[in-house]
Amino acid sequence: MRVPRTTKRLRPRSVRARIVTLLMMPIVSLMALWGFAAVTTAVSIGDTERVKDVNAELLTPVGELVTALQTERTAATRYAAAPGAQHLATLTAAGTASDRAVTAVRDGANASSTDAGLLDAGLPARIDRLEADARALAALRVDIDKTGADKADTGKTDTDKTDGKTGAAQKAFTGYSTVIEHAFAVVGGLTGENDTDAASEARVVLELSRAREAVAQEQALLAAGSGAGTLTEEQYALFVGAVATQRELLGPAVADLKPVHRTAYDAVLDSGSYDTLAAVENRVRSAGPGTSAVSAGFLTDWDGSTGAVLKGLAEAESGAGTDATAQADPFGWDTLGDSGTAVVLGLVGVLLSLLVSVLVGRGLIVELLDLRNDALEVAGRRLPRAMRRLHAGQGVDIDAEAPMRRLVGDELAQVGTALTAVQRAALKAASERAELLSGISGVYVSIARRSQVLLHRQLDLLHQLEQRPREQAEIQELYRVDYLATRMRRHSESLLILSGIAPGRTWRDPIPLSDVLRAAVAEIEQPGRVQASAVPRVSLNGGSVADVIHLLAELVENAASFSPPSTKVHLRAARLRDGLLIEIEDGGFGMNEETMAEANRKIQSERVDLLDARQIGLFVVNRLADRQGLRVELRPSPSGGVTAAVFISENHLRDDMPVHDAAVPGGQSQGGRPPAQALIPQRQQ
Repeated sequence: MRVPRTTKRLRPRSVRARIVTLLMMPIVSLMALWGFAAVTTAVSIGDTERVKDVNAELLTPVGELVTALQTERTAATRYAAAPGAQHLATLTAAGTASDRAVTAVRDGANASSTDAGLLDAGLPARIDRLEADARALAALRVDIDKTGADKADTGKTDTDKTDGKTGAAQKAFTGYSTVIEHAFAVVGGLTGENDTDAASEARVVLELSRAREAVAQEQALLAAGSGAGTLTEEQYALFVGAVATQRELLGPAVADLKPVHRTAYDAVLDSGSYDTLAAVENRVRSAGPGTSAVSAGFLTDWDGSTGAVLKGLAEAESGAGTDATAQADPFGWDTLGDSGTAVVLGLVGVLLSLLVSVLVGRGLIVELLDLRNDALEVAGRRLPRAMRRLHAGQGVDIDAEAPMRRLVGDELAQVGTALTAVQRAALKAASERAELLSGISGVYVSIARRSQVLLHRQLDLLHQLEQRPREQAEIQELYRVDYLATRMRRHSESLLILSGIAPGRTWRDPIPLSDVLRAAVAEIEQPGRVQASAVPRVSLNGGSVADVIHLLAELVENAASFSPPSTKVHLRAARLRDGLLIEIEDGGFGMNEETMAEANRKIQSERVDLLDARQIGLFVVNRLADRQGLRVELRPSPSGGVTAAVFISENHLRDDMPVHDAAVPGGQSQGGRPPAQALIPQRQQ
């Protein structure tokens, strides 16, 4: 299956990058989960802060306004039913308190940092309506004041006055109740945001507030009835409804509170004041409308019990709702809870994961890099160095070069052990091959030495026979045998050269280049096919003569062997500024680029594979050129064949031309034979 190109580009390439990617993926996932928990916790903290702001700026002032209006409503209905100086003073004080509460609500709404529309879409309209109701309180109070004026009006009958008082009290009750209901609507919109654990459920607290409102309505209705001396049917119906609402909401709502907040309500419900309140409620409901419902016997201890119950309910409500919310700590356990614990533990987990990942990843990367460096060290330096020593015939201690490791530890250690085993196997194979080559080389040297002794004796004998008077045909046959013996001597010397041994022929004095070229041509089977051009007047140092003759003979023989018999092999020499260039050009069919490159590689390579039986002559040229510091290269010939170029550096040359005693003038011996014996070397003892 083909891997998409985009996937290949995104895939990490280095081992370090892959390990880091592998270790970072779970950490990134863990950090994402921790970030989610942190955001959730931050939202909870923000909600708590917002609830505290809403409670301090809006909810608490509205609650105080409700309490103040409830007190003013009771005072207003009592004054409207029974005008008097004492009741007027109470009403005035309650009105002042209500005005202060209205001012606090207005200031809180203006200073609130929370957009009311975000809490509840209808909340801004509710607040505006409450403020309008607060402004309308002034008109309501004016109507109530008219009741006091009617009391002094002697022109009206007592019945008219009673009806007026009852109507004014009822109007006051309705007006204040409407404002209070609108205030509860604002509280309902505000408590929709109050969902923290610092307070009980806001809706339960709102139900308890309405239950307290029902008690306050009962107080206001009976105050109106007792002032007028009778409880009208409308007032009686409202009273019965308030009692039903109070009893329907108070008990179940208290049961839904948290135990810590329920205690205060239980104390109010179990108090004697609440029992008195309940008893009066029962007597009024049983008596029905009329004067008997508000008689002095029915309302015994009513005002004191009602006030105590209202005060207790207000304090319990404050503890269960607004005060607890105001005291809530955004960073406390009640606010943070499990999410805060998750954030802290998540942060610890992320830090520990990072620490463990860094330690484990760093250790793994170090081990892998060490293993890689060891492999590169073995492949790039230690193993090639050992191979070169083996190739040079030097011994190698395998245990010292690659000490065997014990197969213990983890998988990476086992890989290192396997790498060492591979290195030892390679060294062992190379050592065995070197020993084999050394043995073969020894056989070569032994055979070559024996052949050289026999060939030298044969050449001496042939030289003696050539000196005797014979027929021309016999002399030519002796010359042919001499050529064959000379070639055999060169081949035996090739064995010595491939084995790393210097051949036996040496010269002390410099030899003219012309004699060197004639000697090289004399060592091939068909010397007549070689056509030499003008030769520079230069000499070769005696120490280089034998190797140069052998090298040129190998190249000339190759040129003659791989070209048609009818063609000539051209031999040219040119003196250069920094040396001597000798070119051997044949008229053959040439070589393709790959074959020529392979041949040049064999000539110029530092290593010689003696087990490669093809083109042994090129390996001989390689050894000779390396030993004398010559440069040899094969290249295409303009005629289509191959040209072998040999460059001899200046340190092997001399421009003076010493006369060689053994040279044959004219370059031709008796019978037309080339001067194969013109150069007689001094043999090594």
